[in-house]
Amino acid sequence: MTRKILVTSALPYANGAIHLGHLVEYIQTDIWVRFQKIRGHECWYVCADDTHGTPIMLRAEQEGITPEALIERVHGEHTRDFAGFHIGFDNYYTTHSPETRACANEIYARLRAAGLIETRTIEQYYDPLKQMFLPDRFIKGECPKCGAADQYGDNCESCGAAYTADELKNPYSAVSGARPELRQSEHFFFRLSDPRCQAFLRRWTQAEGRLQTEAANKLQEWLGDTDENRLTDWDISRDAPYFGFEIPDAPGKYFYVWLDAPIGYMGAFRHLCARQGLDFDEYWRPDSTTELYHFIGKDILYFHALFWPAELEHAGYRTPSKVFAHGFLTVDGSKMSKSRGTFITATSYLALGLDPEWLRYYYAAKLGSSMEDIDLNLDDFIARVNSDLVGKFVNIASRSAGFIVRKFGGRLCTCDESLPAIQAIRERRRPIAEHYEAREFGKAIREIMALTDLANQYVDSVKPWELARQPGREGELQAACSNALNLFRLLAILLKPVLPALAAKTEAFLNVAPLLWDDTATVLAAGHVINTYQHLLTRVDKQQIDALLAANRESLAATPPAAPQKHAEHQEKAAAIAVAQAAVATPAAGPHISIDDFLGVDLRIARISEADQVEGADKLLRLLLDVGPLGTRQVFAGIKAAYDPAGLVGRLTVMVANLAPRKMKFGLSEGMILAASDPAGETPGIFLLAPDDGAQPGMRVR
Repeated sequence: MTRKILVTSALPYANGAIHLGHLVEYIQTDIWVRFQKIRGHECWYVCADDTHGTPIMLRAEQEGITPEALIERVHGEHTRDFAGFHIGFDNYYTTHSPETRACANEIYARLRAAGLIETRTIEQYYDPLKQMFLPDRFIKGECPKCGAADQYGDNCESCGAAYTADELKNPYSAVSGARPELRQSEHFFFRLSDPRCQAFLRRWTQAEGRLQTEAANKLQEWLGDTDENRLTDWDISRDAPYFGFEIPDAPGKYFYVWLDAPIGYMGAFRHLCARQGLDFDEYWRPDSTTELYHFIGKDILYFHALFWPAELEHAGYRTPSKVFAHGFLTVDGSKMSKSRGTFITATSYLALGLDPEWLRYYYAAKLGSSMEDIDLNLDDFIARVNSDLVGKFVNIASRSAGFIVRKFGGRLCTCDESLPAIQAIRERRRPIAEHYEAREFGKAIREIMALTDLANQYVDSVKPWELARQPGREGELQAACSNALNLFRLLAILLKPVLPALAAKTEAFLNVAPLLWDDTATVLAAGHVINTYQHLLTRVDKQQIDALLAANRESLAATPPAAPQKHAEHQEKAAAIAVAQAAVATPAAGPHISIDDFLGVDLRIARISEADQVEGADKLLRLLLDVGPLGTRQVFAGIKAAYDPAGLVGRLTVMVANLAPRKMKFGLSEGMILAASDPAGETPGIFLLAPDDGAQPGMRVR
């Protein structure tokens, strides 16, 4: 049965460029949407620039232009970058739109009528020179804990302490430098603590399949037990001057950007409905039978899984079918860094001629359904793209097409559908579809690459390049190449959600209509004529990656800092750091690290599947580790003095999975196993870490 689906991605803020970290979300969403579309479902994908707030206002002022001019320019830049990576929005819009304003006003009016909006007088810092109230992120001063200067009003970047802006010593405005004053102002609050919201959110967040398990558990922490009321009311207003929508019947008061940002999903869809003749209410009324999915980063889970569904429910709209949260991107095992050039913009990637589908494929191979961070390991990126896409997939066509065109006028003969490789593709297409549906893209890619290996085994067995040199074997040659090209077509269908541009080139080369998922049940008929083969994909050159890193180091060094901004990620980071700092270590444990430092290390359960002596090495053993969904890793470990290789096989241990691969004279070491030892030597020996019974390869150690 055909499904009706509305999909959104989180809105990028109109105060900066799209970077590779952003693209994790948009590529993930786009793959899922494209999969739904080639399955024949009615699936609409909308997004928009998040355009309101103090940072936008101040940046526009700094550049000497209006906020409207700024967001229009940034919208063009974002649209260009997304198109460059083949993100197939059905509508990419803006929150600064009449549709979003109308929806925001309506939701606000309905919540007020339901008794869920109240006004309160609060104290807030005010800049007397700029004549504006200041968000905490625009107040700087000395940390009340460690005394570090020039710290923001919510947390210290030096010691990691979390605090409120009024705790800062010697505070000053980050906008004008003036000493801020505490002044009173009337603000509007959404009563999230109301028993109606509490009861609804307890039901909604714990509904089976609504959220990922990790997200549901986090929401449960925020909600507390049934006899607790941990939720606080949400300040949804800001005072003028502010760039945004003025609250109806409240002159000088504006909706906080996070109030109208998710409502921007509705605005973007309403705009699409007007263009496409769709029924807005069919997708948004409370009893809608359509599906609504939000793809977001885990840093904004609080807004999308608490505020947003509570607003929708009590304003008389449907709530999301599911909210899918993903992790962050690290580059070579660390947070993106401006100094190292790994804070890479989408624009720079495209400008230097790197193929966007290299990145789409690499992200797909890494992405699963969890909220775990993924790592862009640049050496692995080069190796995986060159091996999988060029060396395996495209190679099937390049080794077969030329013979068909030169010797048979591009005409195929009957395909042998009994080939084991074709049978395997048809047997595995359903599990692969299930992986796509469940956002387990990494699992789908592993299955597809295994099938690609089978296809290459077939080509290697028939050796068309040898048949072509032997007179009288033309029929065998045509059959071998026809079979190979049919295998290539079937694999192209399975990869199409990930590689839409390569799929389009394949369709043109094979002279076929746009491929659909159900086309895996058929093969190209005898007599079908293909077009001349053109190169479909080039290899990644390490020099291209080096140039990319150099370009971002240079451009970022010359880029002035953007206006400060406070979003959910800052709040969550501050809370996490506060928790980490509360766990005080003993002096012997060494200096403290931040929670971010710890979370940057990806520790995994691994099973030792092979263990061998390393010829010529005094201390090393070669281990082959099974890391579950992460595949297998070869590791060289200095444990020879303590362990017999035969006794290690089958044993579970713990490894660092995101350590950069290290080239050794014995081979490539792709991680590190963890072991304990006494540095003083009083207790001799090396002791591998081992998890409790029940742990499985690939589980993350936290």
